[in-house]
Amino acid sequence: MEITTSSDKKRVVIVGAGIVGVSAAIWLQRAGHDVVIVDPKGPAGGTSYGNAGILASIAVVPVTVPGLLGKAPSMLFDRKSPLFLRWSYLPKLIPFLAKYLAHANDSDVNRIADALTLLLHDSADQHVALAKGTEAEKFVAQGNYLFGYADKAAFEKDAYGWNIRRKRGYKFEEMTPSNLADYDAAFEGLFGYGVKCPDHGQITDPGEYVKALATHVQEQGGTFIADEVKDVLVESGLAKGVVTSAQNIEADEVVLATGMWSGALAEKLGVKVPMEAERGYHIEFVNPSIKLKSPIMVASGKFVMTPMEGRLRCAGIVEFGGMSDTRSKAPLELLKEQTLQLMPELQYDRIDEWMGFRPSTSDSLPLIGATQKHKNVWLGFGHQHIGLTAGPKTGRWIAQMINGDKPNVNLEPFSTLRFSNRTNNGP
Repeated sequence: MEITTSSDKKRVVIVGAGIVGVSAAIWLQRAGHDVVIVDPKGPAGGTSYGNAGILASIAVVPVTVPGLLGKAPSMLFDRKSPLFLRWSYLPKLIPFLAKYLAHANDSDVNRIADALTLLLHDSADQHVALAKGTEAEKFVAQGNYLFGYADKAAFEKDAYGWNIRRKRGYKFEEMTPSNLADYDAAFEGLFGYGVKCPDHGQITDPGEYVKALATHVQEQGGTFIADEVKDVLVESGLAKGVVTSAQNIEADEVVLATGMWSGALAEKLGVKVPMEAERGYHIEFVNPSIKLKSPIMVASGKFVMTPMEGRLRCAGIVEFGGMSDTRSKAPLELLKEQTLQLMPELQYDRIDEWMGFRPSTSDSLPLIGATQKHKNVWLGFGHQHIGLTAGPKTGRWIAQMINGDKPNVNLEPFSTLRFSNRTNNGP
């Protein structure tokens, strides 16, 4: 559904200058509204910068598949596993883990996959529509997304996830080693089996992409304020604006789209969300001697190698350890080790490192919609590994609802009420 031009012009304050917040701002402006974006770090200051850059519409299988509970302990003690834990954080993590792991069953996996398919299936087209007419267009590249396996047996071990994707209409093609080498000579000898997923895409520089979108917002009259939002001003059940470190900002509508930092603000409004930060890591090989044709998921290490402008980004790894800014060395070393084992001939100028916080809810689904108590406060956060992929559609749905254009899809799976409607804020 397209957004119609509204005769009821509103002033919307958006908390968060990542892909969700900037997307909502663009669609709101196209409908004729005024927008103010507030973020202490500016555009793409968090995970909208550090992601793998994949428009991964096929990423509909949650981490919490059946059998995870039995595998997780051994993964935590395996130095080459992509799962890490700061053990000092475990006592704080246990309540979340109990809710999170409760979804590791076939019924919940299929329910979650249905919802994520609704959100992700046309992600490349959503990015094209969002960036149209802006300088950000040049960063959107439509194409294939590949998975690389050690051998066919390793691929067959992932049959559960591929069957879930197949049942939801996703197309993919199995590839032999020779198919991989024919597709891209750089893949020769790297993998024993592969999968090609068409109709995907990538953002060739996520940080610059979001900044270009944000520049467009400003060129269309939008305002950016570099400050931290401390609270939402509420009178008689309606939001009147936000409170920052330096001022109060008036608003007709408020959007909370600031990832992990949204949780505390939402809780002040009566929405308590079981959510944890998955500390995500990436390394970049600057001026790499090997240029890949397409991004590829290295299945054995659960990380993605993505060709970007002037660098090769390797992103993945999950670490539970709270919101500390201190990076752990082990995840970064593992990414470097596994990449260079795969491509020992890779030459580069230097390696740049990054760590950020993925906002993961206990049921692996974001919150999208209005709060129960405050009908003019809108939530758009909790996207775990799919924030870049899902950002444009999330922002578009929020803009449609603010504009009075009801999206022609069932948004119940993303309801902002789903946790508060359960006893003791259950899973």
